[in-house]
Amino acid sequence: MVQRLNEPVSVTLFFNHQNHSVFPKTIIWHNHSYPITKLGLHHSYRLGSTLYHIFSVVSRSYFFRLKLDTSTLHWTLEELSDGLPT
Repeated sequence: MVQRLNEPVSVTLFFNHQNHSVFPKTIIWHNHSYPITKLGLHHSYRLGSTLYHIFSVVSRSYFFRLKLDTSTLHWTLEELSDGLPT
């Protein structure tokens, strides 16, 4: 089931200086830690003067859609899915 959310989360991030890649490693949400096992799509968009990065990631059997606001450096969990039909 897909849930649309708009909740703040903590994210640990990995930056590779050799190829300039950035990706989330762990999500902390509701006092639970979710290690990211797969990075899906990443894209960015601009709304006004703010640039947002969207990351689609998998942890265990959950799919997360994360948004990074580059003006505040705050992370938001936008969507969560357990892969089961609604």
